[in-house]
Amino acid sequence: MRRRSLLTLPALAGLTAVVGACATGSQEVPTVPAPADGSTTERLTYGDDPSQYAVLTRPAGTPRGVVVVVHGGFWKAEYGIEYAEPLVPSLVAAGWAALALEYRRVGGGDGGGGGVPETLDDVAAGIDLLATTDLDLATAPVVAVGHSAGGHLATWAASRTRHDRWAGGVELTHVVSQAGVLDLAGAHAAGLGGGAVAAFLGHAPDVSDPADAAVDPLSQVPLEQPVWCVHGRDDTIVPPPQSQRYVDAALAAGAQAELVQVEGDHFTVVDPASAAWTRTLEILDAL
Repeated sequence: MRRRSLLTLPALAGLTAVVGACATGSQEVPTVPAPADGSTTERLTYGDDPSQYAVLTRPAGTPRGVVVVVHGGFWKAEYGIEYAEPLVPSLVAAGWAALALEYRRVGGGDGGGGGVPETLDDVAAGIDLLATTDLDLATAPVVAVGHSAGGHLATWAASRTRHDRWAGGVELTHVVSQAGVLDLAGAHAAGLGGGAVAAFLGHAPDVSDPADAAVDPLSQVPLEQPVWCVHGRDDTIVPPPQSQRYVDAALAAGAQAELVQVEGDHFTVVDPASAAWTRTLEILDAL
């Protein structure tokens, strides 16, 4: 089931609130810059749950490709699409169509009902919305860019068509993981997100189990798609070894992967005014 309607992005509270919101659970969110002149925005739905939707923003001209923006928040219900929206205007200004993706997450209240497999079902279905549009998916890049748990989901989405449950969908061509949670067993052992990995999976990870391995990006190397892991050197929320281990394993398996270390912490990489975000735009520009 899909419904389209024009969406006006709300004016939101101040970019520095990203840090406070993720640390305290506050609902404050960063300011969304004004959209590029001539851009259009649609809300697309892929199910009946209030969290099963995406926001597609197109530039005025023919887009150079599509960037699927997947927000983070350790898969928790209190963190939503508002953490992806601030990145959209600069993507559109650079000529990309941007699909900001919402999905069911872990916990009660609005946004809940997720975990494995529901969150993964939603990410797959959200990306597959692209097949219902007139966007060029045959020759233009289709890139997933995800932050933190969204980096996990973006990287996982590049492997999802290997598995029967999610086979046959829109194929990604590239992935940019921003401080992504790419090693679920390592993240659980380190207690990242206060037990977020076990809450997401419904149990402690066991990547020797094929079901858990199918959800773990580190277990899915090598990918056919190139992966860039952009990570702040001072990130203490998802430390850089999460990206380093993934890149080392991918390169050892013969895949294309690169660790892009930038100055800053966990949130610098999704600050649209930062040099770290500029580095991500440069990666996209070179595709």
